[in-house]
Amino acid sequence: MKSIRYQRRAEVLLLTGVSNSTLHNRINNGLFVPPVSLGARSVGWLEHEVTEVLAARAKGLNDNGIRTLVKGLIESRSQLASAGGA
Repeated sequence: MKSIRYQRRAEVLLLTGVSNSTLHNRINNGLFVPPVSLGARSVGWLEHEVTEVLAARAKGLNDNGIRTLVKGLIESRSQLASAGGA
């Protein structure tokens, strides 16, 4: 089973090097994974998802490829939950 670690907004912004508004534009356009709820007023990003998206960008994957990756990562969240990981 994959180890689960959450990253908070400040850490994600530091890793991506983009502004908060750019991060949310990318999420809205399917170019970055959305956060998951950690509580009533708290969200975080799954570290392995952030790492995969950043690696894909570094490899030069185009926007359509990134969207496909993001969609797959979101779909795989249900497998994490069913395995008792999240």
